[in-house]
Amino acid sequence: MATLVVLGYFTTVQATEDTSQHPIVANSNHQTPLTASEGLPKELSPEQIENLETEKYTFQTEVSRLMHLIINSLYKTREIFLRELISNASDALDKIRFISLTDPEALKTKAGLGITIAADPERKTLVITDTGIGMTRQQLKENLGTIAKSGTSEFLAKMEQNNDAITQIGQFGVGFYSVFLVADKVTVASKSNDDPDQYIWMSTAVDDFTIAKDPRGNTLDRGTQITLYLKPDAYRFLQEKNLKELVHKYSQFITFPIMVWSSEEQEVPVSSTQAKKEDIDALLNDDELIEESIDQEPSSDEQTEKRLVYSWHHVNVQKPIWMRDPKDITDQEHKEFFKSVSREREDPLAWTHYKGEGEIEFRSILYIPSVVTDVFFNNIKNDQSNKPIKLFVKRVFISDEVELLPKWLSFLKGIVDADDMPLNVSRETLQKHRSLRIITRHLVKKALDMFSSLSKSDPEAYKKFLGQYSTILKYGAIEEQSYRKKITSLLRFASSFDTESFSSSLDDYIDRAKANQKSIFFMTGSNIGEIEQSPFIEALLARGYEIIYFTDPIDETFVENIPGYNGKMFVNIAKADIDFAEDDKDFDRDNELEAKYKPLTDWLIKTLDQHIEKAVVSRRLTTSPLAIITPKNGLSGHAQRVLDAQGVNHKNPNMEYIMESMRLQKKILEINPSHPVMETLLDYVEEDNITKDVETLIQLMYETTAIRSGFPLKDMTQFAGRVEGLIRKAVGVSISEEAKVRVKKAEEKTKEEKLADEELKKTNIVYETEEDDMEHDEL
Repeated sequence: MATLVVLGYFTTVQATEDTSQHPIVANSNHQTPLTASEGLPKELSPEQIENLETEKYTFQTEVSRLMHLIINSLYKTREIFLRELISNASDALDKIRFISLTDPEALKTKAGLGITIAADPERKTLVITDTGIGMTRQQLKENLGTIAKSGTSEFLAKMEQNNDAITQIGQFGVGFYSVFLVADKVTVASKSNDDPDQYIWMSTAVDDFTIAKDPRGNTLDRGTQITLYLKPDAYRFLQEKNLKELVHKYSQFITFPIMVWSSEEQEVPVSSTQAKKEDIDALLNDDELIEESIDQEPSSDEQTEKRLVYSWHHVNVQKPIWMRDPKDITDQEHKEFFKSVSREREDPLAWTHYKGEGEIEFRSILYIPSVVTDVFFNNIKNDQSNKPIKLFVKRVFISDEVELLPKWLSFLKGIVDADDMPLNVSRETLQKHRSLRIITRHLVKKALDMFSSLSKSDPEAYKKFLGQYSTILKYGAIEEQSYRKKITSLLRFASSFDTESFSSSLDDYIDRAKANQKSIFFMTGSNIGEIEQSPFIEALLARGYEIIYFTDPIDETFVENIPGYNGKMFVNIAKADIDFAEDDKDFDRDNELEAKYKPLTDWLIKTLDQHIEKAVVSRRLTTSPLAIITPKNGLSGHAQRVLDAQGVNHKNPNMEYIMESMRLQKKILEINPSHPVMETLLDYVEEDNITKDVETLIQLMYETTAIRSGFPLKDMTQFAGRVEGLIRKAVGVSISEEAKVRVKKAEEKTKEEKLADEELKKTNIVYETEEDDMEHDEL
């Protein structure tokens, strides 16, 4: 059998699955129904209060100052009072459980360990009870009347001067005083094993508090019961729905069961007798009677009626799986937990469960969502942080506003549960503490290990991961120099060896590199098809070199910030200065070709002066006649298109000037000395046989080459005109001959149509006037 705490009293219910480790379990729907007030604690009567032999104490000065700050400034949201009280209750339960490991007698006074929360709408009170270690009279005075820590005055002075200067908050155990955010009167009843009597502490958060022996007697056996007399503007915390939501939000992973006094409409026998509190004590000693009460079903001919039945609802049923051995957690449990934490619908791609030990102890679980959301990219674009990690301290939810991951990893979801963490009073934001840096370092390492493990264990899932997150990883490599090599090793690309997306790593590329190859050759483009049509790849493919195909808009920026990998430098084959291993051997041949084609290159520079800086004999072309090359520090055609599409130049005037300068930068024209068109043009130049048509053709040839090389044309109208002129000449049509236009011109408006338009204008004016009058009436 298992026991259920009912605010100082017990009801015995059948233990259910997954509750064997907790003596306090969720109530069965079959128990004898209780009325709204019968599960609530017995309040002190006015006569008892009047006859109390109280001792009055003044709050320590620091406590008064602290309460003033808490109530008026520090806490962002009032609802955290419940989190603080549950956290304190959990600590008290942890203490008695720890003592019981060496002293089993400690739990004899109260076997059940748990927390109950009950609202009384009539009295406007909220009662939180735990069966923890409890407090003696002296402990009530010390724990709730003073802050027994050195340096408190200095700490409070800093806090009053500048909240941002706080670095040690949370070391002082001041969470209890958050009750005065919602209550104007608080009573605390507590019973400790070390004191024969139960005592009560009372305060109205002014300057003093009183302590007295509880006239109700030892109603708790052991533990603490806090009764909050709520302020009128805090009555929403009396609603059962709100209480359950707050427990679920902040404390769903507390080790001990948290029960909320709840109502539910049920069909019950008309003759059913309401269980009284005195009956509950009798039931404790009669197991057979209990079992009969639970299992007995009403007979079919017995009259029933709908009635609000009150019972205890176990709220924190979601167990903290991060506290379990990773080997004992099934994949399905991880998927369900991920969805509960992240509110995602799809299963995660992968996860890692980690326990950090050493400098700081913590547990964490990180998940990779199957799809990256637009919110992530919008936050990155607006220089805002995604904060997907929920921070717990000893299973108590602290915040999801703490940056525990760098921006480029903030697509991950998960939790971190630290055993010891300095907090600020509000627990809404953590200080930039060394512990956080240590945790972040561990999390980044475990995340990268998770990606690496996924690439080996499930290549298809890893391709799906890269399809969503490769751009983000490249951003991380640019931002984080310390993780640059590791991140780069995780990336995958298409290449001339295998054009499938995410097929080759840089390590694969280097393994396939040729003898004496010092470079990693790459080409950028909007897609693989565009790259494969580029003239730039011809010579390398002909020589047997592999080319990596970069199709991600960030790729060119990525390689500019990652100049090399494992001793080999990245080389953009669309830019100047490509070195081949056999260059030295062809030095004499190249000089001969340069000299031979100098008349043609000189003529091309003169003819295409507005476009090119120089013309040279190419080593990279095999089948195409021309190629347009960007200077080493210039913008490639693909990069220019990407930046234009992003509108970078319109957002920043300085950037607009720089971009325009780079666009206007003249290019390098490479000619293929083996192409018949170039050989013929050389003959034309040497024979001085250059006509106007030849000049037009070379202009058209340059523009088509620019398109193939990825550059946008400055004047599409001129390009279209040259193409049309070439076609006209080929088909024998004069350049001056125009198309015959056979269309009927539209008629002018009639007088009637013009009058109708005028009437419509008048109608619009009337409507606007009426709207203005309405606005004035409202004002």
